[in-house]
Amino acid sequence: MSTARLLIGPVLRRVVDTRATIWVETATPAVVTVRAEGGAEGRAHTFTAFDHHYALVVVEGLPADAVTPYEVFVDEEKVWPEPDSAYPRSVIRTRMGDDGGQPVKLVFGSCREATPRSTGHKLPPDALDAFARRLMADEGVRPDLLVLLGDQVYADMTSKEVRRFLRKQRKRRKAKLTDAPPHQVVTFHEYTQLYLESWRDPEIRWLLSTVPSVMIFDDHEIIDDWNSSASWRVAAREQPWWGERITSGLASYWVYQHLGNLHPDELAADALYPKVVGSDDATEILRDFGQRVDREADAAHDTERWRATQYQWSYRVDLGRTRLVVLDNRCSRVLDPDHRAMLPPGEWSWFLDQAHGDYDHLVVGSSLPWLLPHGIHHLEAWNERLAASDRGFVAAGAERLRRAVDLEHWAAFQRSFEDLAELFARIGSGPRTSGNERVGAGPAYPAPASISVLSGDVHHSYVARVRFRDREVSTPVHQLTCSPIHNAVPAVMKPVMTLGWWRGPSTLVRALAKTARVRKNSIGWRKLAGPYFGNAVSTLSLSGLSAAVTIEGTRPDGVLTRVASLPLTEPAEQQPPVPAQKPGGVPANEPA
Repeated sequence: MSTARLLIGPVLRRVVDTRATIWVETATPAVVTVRAEGGAEGRAHTFTAFDHHYALVVVEGLPADAVTPYEVFVDEEKVWPEPDSAYPRSVIRTRMGDDGGQPVKLVFGSCREATPRSTGHKLPPDALDAFARRLMADEGVRPDLLVLLGDQVYADMTSKEVRRFLRKQRKRRKAKLTDAPPHQVVTFHEYTQLYLESWRDPEIRWLLSTVPSVMIFDDHEIIDDWNSSASWRVAAREQPWWGERITSGLASYWVYQHLGNLHPDELAADALYPKVVGSDDATEILRDFGQRVDREADAAHDTERWRATQYQWSYRVDLGRTRLVVLDNRCSRVLDPDHRAMLPPGEWSWFLDQAHGDYDHLVVGSSLPWLLPHGIHHLEAWNERLAASDRGFVAAGAERLRRAVDLEHWAAFQRSFEDLAELFARIGSGPRTSGNERVGAGPAYPAPASISVLSGDVHHSYVARVRFRDREVSTPVHQLTCSPIHNAVPAVMKPVMTLGWWRGPSTLVRALAKTARVRKNSIGWRKLAGPYFGNAVSTLSLSGLSAAVTIEGTRPDGVLTRVASLPLTEPAEQQPPVPAQKPGGVPANEPA
């Protein structure tokens, strides 16, 4: 038995100083060893849950500022790289020990259906596959981190292959799942098929083995519109299969995605990890965890109750002088109508602590865009007010509209929208930086050179810059949205999304919002690039006190082509809007 013993992986997750974490799934319980050239090594015994076997291996002793090939052994049998593999060797790249001036490159995007897929609709080429092929040919494009911003798998939109698996699986346990949606996954074991299908794509498997990655969920890891409102939660719980679905969805997300987000030093202090690895079978531990964590949204507005049940999905990553804070936009939302918020008070306080610090660039990962097309933003704010109306028929109608057209972004949580704007204004109002030298020192920290919000979800890509209305903010603040990696937007939505940026339609929707007494926002924003509707990945490049973003889409032949590229740290008046594509839908600019 050889590579069949390694079902998924290796997946390279965090690289911290001279350590790295590598995640694997094996076919049987085993000891997994990762050996890098030069003697660095890590070893871990698998943990078992739901009859599946996983390990997170911490490799220690890697050389600094080096690119080091590695191999994976299961019970001392080499299983990676695969025999006769046509792909380059998987490597771990470490940064310099003192990397204050070392550039940082983040590749990001969201919404990726597996490749190949057979869902009944043909999709354009997968942008992440295309990026993997480019990296194989040109080591110089290697990023420091791959940031996946939600919908890494689709529990509610499955392929023909997964549907075939569901039919066979449920015949054997028909009595328990008679009411389950026939084309949606419900159990933990069914969830594992989504990851097998997606992460065993050969290009993706190689890419994940050699580029560090962090991830956060959005709704489709669970179900469309997950936690959009309090009444949505009530309706979901009425479904006989929902308890199994939410429990399995959160447990599988923790195993496959969140566990690797943790810093090596955070593993022992994590509320769940020591219990899981210390048990002979973690099935009931993870089942209880999924049930308990889902209750967070019921108590999120009550800080004392929330702290008793909470599990924090948000996390922080520091790369040299760049700070990345990735936020949970789904599980812990405050949905009480009188206290609606994107983050509960306890987690918001944590975010405030992470957002303040001595760094050059602040990057916030948010699966849902903070800044939407203006018309859609005003529509969501209007809908939020009506859904809270004392008139029952008005509130009911607004709730139906909210679910029908997904009015559930930051704009539908106006309190949180304004809190984020205030935070960015406060952070960005310190002394400006000039050239390669930071000047002055405020009460705590100097203003960063840039603030960027990375998002996905909306199945089109764009760049927008914030304008603060009533205060001087020295730091440029941008919304960078990249979606989808491999999916499509319904044709009817393209003109809606495009018109949402136009002044005329946006003004009309703003007037509608004023009839519901929606206050004018403290900020405005201008689109600099987009909207682009093809499959895409984006790159945020940070060097010294400079920042730039590039959006790249896939051509029909699967090659990435530059759609837009612009600096983010130039004065706003020097940033003219960039067209997203040429007439006829051909991506603008030359191939990268």
